[in-house]
Amino acid sequence: MKLSELRPPSGAKQGIKRLGRGIGSGLGKTSGRGHKGYGSRTGSKKKRGYEGGQTPLHRRLPKVGFTNIFRFEYQIVNLGQLEKLNGDVTPETLASAGLIRSAADPVKILGNGDLKAALKVQAHRFSEGAKKKIESAGGSVQILPAPGAKAPAEAKA
Repeated sequence: MKLSELRPPSGAKQGIKRLGRGIGSGLGKTSGRGHKGYGSRTGSKKKRGYEGGQTPLHRRLPKVGFTNIFRFEYQIVNLGQLEKLNGDVTPETLASAGLIRSAADPVKILGNGDLKAALKVQAHRFSEGAKKKIESAGGSVQILPAPGAKAPAEAKA
């Protein structure tokens, strides 16, 4: 085989569309652009999703879902992670131990793992299982007010 004998496989190459070469070619006169309208003019570039003036699909479809702007994103800590701490456990001690990102954000304690030491744990929320395990180990639970929450109004006499 010689270099001059190399050919692409049949069907690999296709001839170019020769536009405007008479009515016998099938692509004469309007050259495949149709009569009038935006696409028939030179320089026309339709935007993505354009449907010829009809309301586009992305505007016809319903927008699903809902985002609650008042939602609290809790930082999660499991009881098994509290085993390495001792004494009082506060959001500040959890942040300094590297168990949560920030002491300013609310913290929730979950009941995964076992707790043997008696700890006084302060957090914004506790699961029922976590409360039982902390109290059965001899510790205590203190619920902190959610950040940004108003203090409860005192009862009027």
